[in-house]
Amino acid sequence: MPTEHREWVITEYSGISGLDLRSYMPADAGPGEVRLKVEAFALNWGDMDLMQGRYSFNFSALPARVGCEAVGVVDQVGDGVTGIEPGERYCTLPYFYDMKGVSGDTVIIDARYLTKAPDGMDAVEAGSIWMQFMTAYYPIAELAAAAPGVNILVTAATSTAGRAALEIGRLKGATMIGTSRFDYNRDYLMRAGASHTYFGDGDGLAETVREATDGVGVHAVFDSVGAGMIAHYSQALAKDAQIFFYGTLDEKLPELPMMYLYQANATFKPYSLFHYIEDADWKRKGLDFVYGALASGRLQPNIDRVFPMEELQQAWEYLRAPRQSHGKVMIKV
Repeated sequence: MPTEHREWVITEYSGISGLDLRSYMPADAGPGEVRLKVEAFALNWGDMDLMQGRYSFNFSALPARVGCEAVGVVDQVGDGVTGIEPGERYCTLPYFYDMKGVSGDTVIIDARYLTKAPDGMDAVEAGSIWMQFMTAYYPIAELAAAAPGVNILVTAATSTAGRAALEIGRLKGATMIGTSRFDYNRDYLMRAGASHTYFGDGDGLAETVREATDGVGVHAVFDSVGAGMIAHYSQALAKDAQIFFYGTLDEKLPELPMMYLYQANATFKPYSLFHYIEDADWKRKGLDFVYGALASGRLQPNIDRVFPMEELQQAWEYLRAPRQSHGKVMIKV
C-alpha cells in the first residue's frame, strides 16, 4: 500500500485556528525543481503574519501550506537540475513560495532555493539556521557595514533574527544595543552580543541610546516591532542613519516621525530577505559568510524546543507566548 503523506495547510486567514492537518499525494518534481523528504521545518514570525493575511503577499488560493524554512533528503531531481543528487541533505532558503510551502512531509522547490546542509549538524540544527542568519546578515554586515565605531539598535532582540543581528554585529566589532520588554532577558542578550540593553515599550529608549553611544546616536536600526518603537528611537538617530524595518510584532504599521528623520537625514527602508536570495551575487555573499562562521564556531544553531508534526498548533501557541527561553521552534516530521 502507498505511504500516507501528511501536510499542514491553512484553510482561511485566521491564524492558528485556520490550520488543518490532512493527507495528500506528492507531485513529481518539474524542470528545475527538486523534491525533498522533509525531516524538519521551522516556525517564523512572518509565517504567522501570512496565516493572518497581514504579510507582504497572500496565497494564490486556499488551502495552502505555510513556511519556507525546512531541511530534508533529496528524493527526486527534475530535468535540468545539476549538482544535486538523491540521498543528499539540503536546506531551503527563504523565498516567495506561494503554493509550495514546506509544512508537509515532502516539498517541491526550485533548485535555486536550496543549499547543502552544513557538515556536522543533525536535521533540526541544519533546518534552523538560514532564515535567522541570512535575515540579519544583509542589513547588519552589508548595508549598515557593522564595524568598530558603528552603533546599531536591534528591537525585539530575543527573536531569532534579533539574536542573529546581535551576534553578527559583535563579530564585526559594532556597538550593539538590544531591546526586550522583559528585563529577565538581560543575560540572554548580553551573551548574544549586546553591548547595551534596554527593557520596556519605548519610554526612555532615546536616552538609553544616547548614553550608550556617547551622544552620537545609532547609525542603523534593525526593527521588527512596528509602530510601537520608532517614535522613541527616532529621537536618537545618528546622521545618515538607516532604519531596516522587517516586521510588525505589534501588528501596527509605523507612522514615520518625519521631523526626526529629516533632522538625521535618515533612510527608512522596508526590508525583505527574499529579494537578496533572488539575486545570485547577494545570495552567494550571505551563504559564504554563514557557512564560514558556522565552520569556525563563531555562529551556532540555537534551538529552543522541538515539537512533533502532530503538534504544530501547540508549537505556534508556545512561540506566541512570553518565554524565558529563546531560540528556534522546530517541527520534526
